[in-house]
Amino acid sequence: MNTITAAITAVGAYVPDFVLSNKVLETMVDTNDEWITSRTGIKERRILKDTDKGTSFLAIKAAQDLIAKANIDPLEIDMVILASATPDMPVASTGVFVATQIGATNAFAYDLQAACSSFLYGMSTASAYIASGKYKKVLLIGADKMSSIVDYTDRATCIIFGDGAGAVLFEPNYEGLGLQDEYLRSDGVGRDFLKIDAGGSITPTSFETVRDKKHSIVQDGKTVFKYAVTNMADASELILKRNNLTNTDVDWLVPHQANKRIIDATASRMELEDSKVLVNIEKYGNTTSATLPLVLYDFEHLLKKGDNIILAAFGGGFTWGSIYLKWAYDKK
Repeated sequence: MNTITAAITAVGAYVPDFVLSNKVLETMVDTNDEWITSRTGIKERRILKDTDKGTSFLAIKAAQDLIAKANIDPLEIDMVILASATPDMPVASTGVFVATQIGATNAFAYDLQAACSSFLYGMSTASAYIASGKYKKVLLIGADKMSSIVDYTDRATCIIFGDGAGAVLFEPNYEGLGLQDEYLRSDGVGRDFLKIDAGGSITPTSFETVRDKKHSIVQDGKTVFKYAVTNMADASELILKRNNLTNTDVDWLVPHQANKRIIDATASRMELEDSKVLVNIEKYGNTTSATLPLVLYDFEHLLKKGDNIILAAFGGGFTWGSIYLKWAYDKK
């Protein structure tokens, strides 16, 4: 029997209509367009303004986009994995709700949370299910409504994050295409540097936690930046060496879109020219679990069958890693 590899065969995406530009942020907090752009590379981000809609809305839209583009029957989907740091609610799985809403009623579903590395970890998980031979279609969605956990009076965080969702379909491949190798890591030292203090089992929601704004994301920017630059670059460089790849062998780098300077540092370590680095951070900001699939979606027209793609991410916790993927199709 031929070896089964797990390949991405379709992509979909969704971003809300409302654009929160740097110019608008200038009217909200003490900041300016030049400062934001020079330090992050972000010009604008999309925000889901509807207060009655959560991450599931974004995920459903992205999944429906993929299903329509690929012309697949949702009943054929075996599994739905929702990578997200902002589920609709505690306990009840958002992925389960999404699967039902898109008509994937033959699938089992669950959520996967590893902060900004959620989608990268999800790729590993989806690939393993496919490679096992038991599953034929695994839908992986990365979606986050980051605006739901951002304090828009905190200029250190409100400039960074946006809302969005992206989805990919993994299917078996017998040509040696798809996921080739992965290097995934984590380190609990990061727990104190990027977090939400309240709302969990340590500090349940109370009048005091709401009053003191303990339910919004906070970070030690300098520490997170230092760890992100080092670990994303290290992971990407290691995946190249382990697979005997040089910079000329790599067709595309798909990095997590958190900060343009982190992206540049990773590309520099890999000695990649700018034309091989796929970047859309200026349009969306950091959409956390959605950044990697949004990049694949925006640049799908450039990706060719057999292309060597390196994906890399870094997230709170800390979580990070890199994946080597061979692209499996030409866009029609």
